[in-house]
Amino acid sequence: MSSVGEIFRAFAPEYLRRFGDAMPAEHRKVIDAILGCRTEVNGSVVYHCESCDRLHLVHRGCGNRHCPGCQNHKSRQWLEKQLKRQLPGHHFMLTFTVPEQLRPFLRSHQRIGYSALFAASSAAIKRLAADPRFVGGDAPGFFGVLHTWGRQLQYHPHIHFVAPGGAIESRSGLWHPSSAGFFLPVHALSKIYRAVFRERMIKAGLLGKIPEEVWRVDWNVNSQAVGSAEASIKYLTPYVFRVAISNSRIVKVEEGKVFFHYRKTGSNRLRTLALDALEFIRRFLQHVLPTGFMKVRYYGLLSPSSRISLEEVRTRIEFAFGFAVTTPEVEPVSLPSMTCRHCGCELAYRHSILPHRRRFAAGAPSG
Repeated sequence: MSSVGEIFRAFAPEYLRRFGDAMPAEHRKVIDAILGCRTEVNGSVVYHCESCDRLHLVHRGCGNRHCPGCQNHKSRQWLEKQLKRQLPGHHFMLTFTVPEQLRPFLRSHQRIGYSALFAASSAAIKRLAADPRFVGGDAPGFFGVLHTWGRQLQYHPHIHFVAPGGAIESRSGLWHPSSAGFFLPVHALSKIYRAVFRERMIKAGLLGKIPEEVWRVDWNVNSQAVGSAEASIKYLTPYVFRVAISNSRIVKVEEGKVFFHYRKTGSNRLRTLALDALEFIRRFLQHVLPTGFMKVRYYGLLSPSSRISLEEVRTRIEFAFGFAVTTPEVEPVSLPSMTCRHCGCELAYRHSILPHRRRFAAGAPSG
């Protein structure tokens, strides 16, 4: 037993019996999806091997964005698209975190809380990018990815942004580059980030639900020069289409405990953590996002609604650097083909079998 799906099939029925009455609807949907993933519930596809004349029945995945087994194809597609969209020149990764005292509030008010985090952090970047002391361009471009888990699956919401080092100044139309090693001051970003989030909570009538100490501590912001955007995009790709943990990190399940690998911050030594299976499921489910919530958001020049095309932005960046920078070449991301497990030859699609829908909320799947 070494996958999230197998762990859910073994222990989710007990989890539902204990906690089902108080469970958010989104959590129940995710449990149902994972329990039915790669079973006849979602339908099947029949493939034929023309070499050895064998038929292969493959059950479809659930397609749920929180299922670790269903997102690999989407990850590859997103990676290829973002690599094609990357801009030339140096880039930065900015990470906006929240104080530990704010986490219980965010967990209980996820939709409005996460939206406020995006609004506050993006506003801080835009405001300081326009300041002539730093960049001096009122039209930056960047994208952010919400990430809610730590290495031990604990609740740790934060946003990673990837931003090219510079911005366009609207009146002149010129690209204003930052230095290669410095983008924006993190202490100033932190103050604006905290202040804008507080304003959003006042407007939402939720300020009284947040401990006062939250406003008296620093909100940590980190800015790191990363060279080209490629490394950061590849780093973020697993977090865009995966939640909490990948199947590859799970070592074993033994005597009702799940053992998985993790690394402490700043260390390369691989460690193993053992969690009670129900606690493992609880930690996994706390990272389920509200229905329809967008965990990846694009701003300014990288926004789909930008009035300036990416090709024009690239031209302006190249002009600013005297055409000494180039957009990296992107190799197509190849997708593995279906192969016969007996002879290794490529399989051909034959036909599909329609899904057989049923829910698993009352217990484990039968059959």
